[in-house]
Amino acid sequence: MVFRDREQAGGLLAERLLSYQGRDAVVLAVPRGGVVVAYQVATNLELPLEVIIARKIPAPGQPELAIGALVAMDGYHSVLNEEMIRSFGISRQYVDEQIEREKEEIERRLRVYRGDRPFPNLMHRTAMLVDDGVATGYTMRAAIAAARHLDVAQVVVAIPVAPPDTFEQLFEEADLVVCLMTPPDFMAVGQWYEDFAQVSDEEVVELLRRAEAAPAVTSG
Repeated sequence: MVFRDREQAGGLLAERLLSYQGRDAVVLAVPRGGVVVAYQVATNLELPLEVIIARKIPAPGQPELAIGALVAMDGYHSVLNEEMIRSFGISRQYVDEQIEREKEEIERRLRVYRGDRPFPNLMHRTAMLVDDGVATGYTMRAAIAAARHLDVAQVVVAIPVAPPDTFEQLFEEADLVVCLMTPPDFMAVGQWYEDFAQVSDEEVVELLRRAEAAPAVTSG
């Protein structure tokens, strides 16, 4: 199975999450692509849509290799692969410098996507974390850790696709993981979409605006 696009993937996820329709839950999207998926989930389930900004922390000289991730969710929270950091001989100074660098991009995106809007109070609510797929899972794991820090009632991870080992790891850390596909030949998220075009900041802002304007049931 290959998804036509992120909209279709979001609609299929929403069908699997119908039991959360109108409940006291908040859909938290990982930009940029995750917002397109999450918009479908939020509107179909009549839930509010918010964004959490997550950035991977790259290994020295290997920008595509993550040694951890940083997420902004009412403060900063990180998850690091300490075993990889030790085995690669990566200094703590390098890690700290990369975290500060990623914070700059996170702050930029927060200004663009959220402006002055305060982060919602998630205490005793369900945090539904949505992305268009995960590979290593570090950004999603950082988001799970951040949600736990905010004393949520339940952490639900909703993703269209993930490799089997990452799915198992997320399953151990979240209360529920809804994943439509866990292909053993997974290489990259984009291979499971016919249309995996890059999503712009403008598209993210427009979807958030439309979601905020739509009526949402948030209790029950």
